[in-house]
Amino acid sequence: MDMKRITILTAAAVLTFSPAAMAQKWEFGGGLGGSFTPSNTVTNGASSADVKAQTNVAGALWLSNSVGEHWGGDVRIGYSRGDLQLSNGTGQATFAAEAYTLHYDFLYHFTPVKARVRPYLAAGGGVKYYRGTGTQVLVQPLSQFALLTNTNQLKPMLSLGAGVKVKLTNHLGLRLEVHDYLTAIPQDIIAPNVGSKISGWRQEIVPMVGISYLF
Repeated sequence: MDMKRITILTAAAVLTFSPAAMAQKWEFGGGLGGSFTPSNTVTNGASSADVKAQTNVAGALWLSNSVGEHWGGDVRIGYSRGDLQLSNGTGQATFAAEAYTLHYDFLYHFTPVKARVRPYLAAGGGVKYYRGTGTQVLVQPLSQFALLTNTNQLKPMLSLGAGVKVKLTNHLGLRLEVHDYLTAIPQDIIAPNVGSKISGWRQEIVPMVGISYLF
């Protein structure tokens, strides 16, 4: 799916929900949490190495609305950082990196809009912007598998999540949630060397605690 189609689908989702939501409840909020990235395997012949982003911090801002009793949606921007790490039993290479996300999630709440506690599921899509921010070196350990590069790459992204909203006051809400962000491997930044292969999804799991203003 190309960038043009992602943009059109995200805009259509926002427009679909917005007119019906004008008389409904809105939220504007933000949260902080952690970023956890399972490793992917890079193979070269009979040898292999693992590549992942080291555990670090993540944050997000969102604008959310409720439509009817159970449905709603979030427009979200997010940020996470964590050094890329390429390793196996013989060595390790690290490289500073960060990522930005922009996406729209459809929300299904298990309790009605006036409930104080609202568990929910989230699913949607958008884009993820990867940035390698480290300094290139002449000789990188494990370069026979892949090179970690100082470049940028934009990828379509699938977003899945679950959480719970708790209404603390009429205008203050608490969120506890976890998201799973999936993209194809950013092979401009994690560049397999000649004869090497890396496949599968790049996964980022982000648990977060947030506060929302309700209006």
